Amino acid sequence: MLATGALRAHLIEARLAGTIATLREKSLGRYRLFSARDPRVLLGLDPEREWPVGEVLRLMGRKCGVSVDPRHTSGPDVIDPDRTIAALDGFADRVGEAAARRLPVLLGTGHPHRLLDFYAALADALSSAGCTVLTPAYGWRVDIATRFGVRTYALDYVRGVALMRETGVRGAPGEGGVHTHSPLPVRTALAAAADAGGPLPGLVIGDHGWVCGAGQLGIEAIGLADTDDPALFVGEAEGRVSAVVPLDDAVRSDHYRPLTRYVLNRACLSQ
Repeated sequence: MLATGALRAHLIEARLAGTIATLREKSLGRYRLFSARDPRVLLGLDPEREWPVGEVLRLMGRKCGVSVDPRHTSGPDVIDPDRTIAALDGFADRVGEAAARRLPVLLGTGHPHRLLDFYAALADALSSAGCTVLTPAYGWRVDIATRFGVRTYALDYVRGVALMRETGVRGAPGEGGVHTHSPLPVRTALAAAADAGGPLPGLVIGDHGWVCGAGQLGIEAIGLADTDDPALFVGEAEGRVSAVVPLDDAVRSDHYRPLTRYVLNRACLSQ
């Protein structure tokens, strides 16, 4: 198993944690929008109570290690690598429990160009352990609001992982795969599974709206989140998301491979 010290060093060197590329001003802007319940940053979560921006900032300090000083308004954000490792342990334990119970699982990402390989390795390992990797609503069209207006995308699955594509495009995830925060894809997938008589997932693994959208509907969900995505951490604080790993979610895809090995080893799913 990858030693914790080696993983910590990798997190810092790859800028998955430590000083990351996400800008402080972007994160603070997202915290303000979340406090105002802007649907663009709620990611499908309906918070149970009010979250003033100061409370959001303090929560992100506890979960990620960002500065809780509101006067710190610019520069690169920071994630405590020890918090990342502790959260990875919790994430891996949930994956291991799903495998042990042979739960049906659904995996989806809003970062197909960065995180597909990470999730695909989990899908493969869970399938080998006897879990059904669900692929409901394959090919269905979903209208998603973007900064360019409403766009229609197609729900696709690559190596067991759901992602959204530009309509009419198939093949590698880089060919038409889109970055999205929307909870509509997971809602569409879950509705299709329910309409077909199941099974429904016992665990959803992903990021952005895949996690918050599933957790809001009462389905256990775990995922990865950057410092500018407070919704997942609020979902965890309110008990609707089971585990969130703080890290930069947009570095090179190969930088996540040591995390994959760490999670699979801890979950006793290494092949």
